[in-house]
Amino acid sequence: MQQVTIQHAGKDPISATLWPAANAKAAIIIHPATAVPQDFYRPFAEHLNSLGFIVMSYDYRGIGRSRQKDIRQYDVSMSDWMLEDAVYVTDWVAHRFNGLPILAVGHSVGGHAIAISPATHSVKAAVLIASHAGITALIEKPMERFRVGLIMRVLTAVLCGLYGYMPTRRLGFGEDLPRGVMQQWSHWTQKPHYFYDDPQLDAKQRASQVDIPLLVLGFDDDPWANPRAISRLLEPLSKAPIERLQLEHKKLGLVHIGHMGFFRKRNAEALWPIVIDWLIAQSESGPASNP
Repeated sequence: MQQVTIQHAGKDPISATLWPAANAKAAIIIHPATAVPQDFYRPFAEHLNSLGFIVMSYDYRGIGRSRQKDIRQYDVSMSDWMLEDAVYVTDWVAHRFNGLPILAVGHSVGGHAIAISPATHSVKAAVLIASHAGITALIEKPMERFRVGLIMRVLTAVLCGLYGYMPTRRLGFGEDLPRGVMQQWSHWTQKPHYFYDDPQLDAKQRASQVDIPLLVLGFDDDPWANPRAISRLLEPLSKAPIERLQLEHKKLGLVHIGHMGFFRKRNAEALWPIVIDWLIAQSESGPASNP
C-alpha cells in the first residue's frame, strides 16, 4: 500500500492510496460517496488487491486526507469533484499503468462521476453502487423526506452562512463539506431531474456519450437510492449496456445493507462476489486497454 499525492496545476492536491499488484489483470479506481473518506473503502480495496487487481482509492478535495487546510478555504463544488477530481485520478492511473485496462467502482456520487465525467473515456467498464438522482421528492419515507428536505432547503443556507462550510458530521452525514459542494448539492436535490436540470453542467449530453458496460446495484433498504431515484439517474445513459440488480437484504441473509452497507466487511460474503465476478469478467473480455 502506498500513499500518493495527485497534483494538478493550480488545484489543491488530492490524497490517494494505491495498492500495487504484480502482473495485474486491471486497475480499479474507487470513486467515493459524498462526505465519505477513502479509509471507509479500505477493506474492499484490500480484497480486490488480494485478487490481483491494482486498486486506487482517494479523497475528494476538502474531504479526508485531501483536506489539508481550513475547510472554509476550499473553493470547490460537487461538479468539480466529478469533472476534475475523478479525471485527475483516472489520468494518473492511466499514465502510471499505461496499457492496463481500467475499471471503476462508484459509490453514490462516485457513480455520478462515472455517468458524466470525461474520466469514463479511459475506463473499460464500471460499477455503480447505491448511485441515484438525489431528488428529495423521490425519497419514499415521509419522515426521511422531511428530514432531508429540511437539511437541503433550510439548514444548508443557515449553516453555510454561519460557519462558512456545512457541518454535516453533526447531522449524521459523514465528513463536513465545503460550502460550494453543499450549496450545489442542495440546489440539485430540489430539481425534478437532479443535475440533469443544471444548464451549466450539460450533464444529460455528457451521460448520453457513455458507452461502456455498467453494473448498477441498488438495495431494498436504502432510504435514498430507491428504484425510481436510480432510474432517474440512468435515463440519459442511452448508449451504455446496463445490467441492473435490485438486491433484497433479507433474501441475502443480511440484517441491513442501506446506503453504505455494501462496503462493510460484515456483508462481504454475500455482496462482494456479485461485483468481483463481474469485474473479473470485464477485465478478461475484449481488447479494451487504456490509451
